[in-house]
Amino acid sequence: MTLIQIGALALLGCCTGFAAGLLGIGGGMILVPFLSFLFTMYGFDSSVVVHIAIATSMATILFTSLSSVRAHHKRGAVRWDIVMTLAPGILLGGILGGGKLFAILKTSWLSFIFAGFVSFSAYQMLMNKKPKPSRTLPGKPGMFGVGSFIGFLSSLVGAGGGFVSVPFMTWCNVSMHNAVATSAALGFPIALSSAIGYIISGYGNPSLPEGSLGYVYLPALTSIAVASVLTAPLGAKAAHQLNVAQLKRIFAIVLFCLAAYMLHKGLSSLGLY
Repeated sequence: MTLIQIGALALLGCCTGFAAGLLGIGGGMILVPFLSFLFTMYGFDSSVVVHIAIATSMATILFTSLSSVRAHHKRGAVRWDIVMTLAPGILLGGILGGGKLFAILKTSWLSFIFAGFVSFSAYQMLMNKKPKPSRTLPGKPGMFGVGSFIGFLSSLVGAGGGFVSVPFMTWCNVSMHNAVATSAALGFPIALSSAIGYIISGYGNPSLPEGSLGYVYLPALTSIAVASVLTAPLGAKAAHQLNVAQLKRIFAIVLFCLAAYMLHKGLSSLGLY
């Protein structure tokens, strides 16, 4: 890659690292559209551009998650009990979603469902809807099911899971700051399981560019990971300086943007936009 390409990827990594620390999201929904554009400019095969973008995006979360969660853990904000109960389901869902299904699945209707769900979650946060005081997290079977859903959906769209896990936790009366910090910790098992699936499903694909490990493009992964690790703690620090209402509004705006992107993606894949 040229120095300009490396610089562009590093700048992208800085932005996504900060977002990961601030909002507990892996930055995948920021990375994927930009990486798709950049990889198209690099002349990658159009049949695998989006696959490479999603897989590379998810792989970077392995690094941003560790950096972000370290900063949140120092402030005692990570609910490790929630991480431990969601992680088994997340690992299963991530491997299933990132496996062979990832290589063959058409995502248009999944995009519409995703956009609707995220829009609803954003509306609930923006309107500051209060959950019932009696509502709590489900038992272990329920948490396994929720974790499987988060891992599966995240692996298909290349996101760290915060777009589902944060609204879920706040709906169950987990505080916003704890939800963001815990979501950052959940990014690691999501990224690990999905990356394994991407590597397996893309292994031996002749359309992939040189420097790929399965669908993961290693040169881009390196540039983004180094930059994002440096800025994730800054985002985590900013998250703890904002009050809950401000954090909810920021998160809601991000969710609306993600929903709009997924709606556009779904319409484009159907040739309607």
